[in-house]
Amino acid sequence: MNRNYKSPFRLFVKKAHKPLRLAIEDEVDSVCENPAIGEPKKGDLAGILVHKFKFNRQEYLIAYRPPTVVQTGNAALVEFLVIDFYKVGTHDNFYDELKRYLRGE
Repeated sequence: MNRNYKSPFRLFVKKAHKPLRLAIEDEVDSVCENPAIGEPKKGDLAGILVHKFKFNRQEYLIAYRPPTVVQTGNAALVEFLVIDFYKVGTHDNFYDELKRYLRGE
């Protein structure tokens, strides 16, 4: 499964220390193996799933959009095997910053 890392995700991982980076990499692998592992969001964040994990007694969240299946024409299915990873971080302002990023502010 292909992965597409958005800029907030890449920046957080770049600034994180190595053990946290490795933990995030493991969690990304588990999301790629089972994209339905996260909790689906509603409202402004419809279509986004959030996977929670703990590292050093701190809870981190990963926001991603799972692969989509698009129907074109006469029942021809096109499946995009790309998972977009939008954001990773602690719960503090996580959803507000994610909404801001998705709106393009």
